[in-house]
Amino acid sequence: MGAGGAQGPKVELVGYANFVRNNPRSDKFPVHKFHHIEFWCADATNTFKRFQHGLGMTLVAKSDHSTGNSKYCSYVLQSNDLVFTFTAPYSRKCAAAAPSSSEPLPDYDQQQAFEFICTHGLAARAVGLQVGDAAQAYEVSVANGAKGVRPPTKLEDGGGCAVVSEVLLYGDVVLRYISGKWEGPYLPGYTATPNEPQICYGLHRLDHAVGNVPKLIEHLEHVIGFTGFHEFAEFVAEDVGTVDSGLNSMVLASNNEMVLLPMNEPTFGTKRKSQIQTYLEQNEGPGLQHLALKTHDILSTMREMHARSRCGGFEFQAAPGHDYYKRVAEKVGDVLSPEEWAAVEQLGILVDQDDQGVLLQIFTKPLGDRPTIFIEIIERRGCLKESAAQAGSAAAAAAEPTAAGGDADADGAAAAVADKFKDIVQVREDGVVVEQAAGCGGFGKGNFSELFKSIEEYERTLQV
Repeated sequence: MGAGGAQGPKVELVGYANFVRNNPRSDKFPVHKFHHIEFWCADATNTFKRFQHGLGMTLVAKSDHSTGNSKYCSYVLQSNDLVFTFTAPYSRKCAAAAPSSSEPLPDYDQQQAFEFICTHGLAARAVGLQVGDAAQAYEVSVANGAKGVRPPTKLEDGGGCAVVSEVLLYGDVVLRYISGKWEGPYLPGYTATPNEPQICYGLHRLDHAVGNVPKLIEHLEHVIGFTGFHEFAEFVAEDVGTVDSGLNSMVLASNNEMVLLPMNEPTFGTKRKSQIQTYLEQNEGPGLQHLALKTHDILSTMREMHARSRCGGFEFQAAPGHDYYKRVAEKVGDVLSPEEWAAVEQLGILVDQDDQGVLLQIFTKPLGDRPTIFIEIIERRGCLKESAAQAGSAAAAAAEPTAAGGDADADGAAAAVADKFKDIVQVREDGVVVEQAAGCGGFGKGNFSELFKSIEEYERTLQV
């Protein structure tokens, strides 16, 4: 589906060298952080188990036949602040014949789910955001041109109450707003699974969620128009192109920059079809291309993931040759120890540095049968700031009163709450919290040539 509705501010791509980052604090409603990503799939049981094994995540909640849900099964994985949900529809005939059903989201449309899966295969359906007020976020978004998908819906159980609403982000992907006070690992109506094995390879949180669209400026202006998000970074074909292909890209960010939403478009006239165009064809439209998962120790995380790559986990794009590591080491100097340089080369991890910090990154091959969605594992180093706030301050902020629409004082208070959601990387014994700035180390511009070369080589093997 294309962008439409109210016109947002005009966007112009100027390229990496000319882009100047500025945070105008222009959010139209308080946004705290990513809450979860929901995948729609044909078989949630096997899909969640593969992600659990490959990424090191714990099953924390579920909704299925065993909990009284006759329409769909849904399983929730968590690793620290990273939450993935996997949902699949049950038989339509059996659901229609069931005397009753208890599902967390009562308006779940089985037919829509089947059509989504048939069109896109394994794909992300929802990008969940924790906001100050999900009803307000919905009303403001729709008033500014967003297409409403789920009006504000109250979810309640013995643990409390949440409000969930949805608008279209791009294609068939929704931006899901969540607010409220409740106790539980996910959302009211889901059953906690406290006796499951605790698994963790060190993944900390979702750093950014990247979408592919056919017309970048049109979609950027649309999303900026209904969210107020600001431009955080950008790259044009000259910045990222290889001999064979290229793309244009811009990163949007919330006020506190805990939510980063890059978008890409294909470029044309190159020797090979852009990987973005391949995605749009194979996904049958716009969608979420990849998820960047942040760890504080990429070497440890990658050792765990690599050990499972050929036995049920995720495979990675081909590692660069020794010349790459020699060249990068000469460029960025002593940002890594000799032992770390040896480890990143052994594991195939890419290294880059900007004027603020260091980025370590590696990319999986596509997660499913189609060359569409994949995962990036990253570690950011540098850009640290000490805060006297107590370790629980960010978590406590979630329980503070949220803003109601129309009250400037309340909106200001809620915005202040949103600012308390920071990327905490360390809590010292003296209670001092060490925070890291969003996007520290950039998005791997220095690695684009090597990365796209590996993706192009991989796609050559697929003949797509």
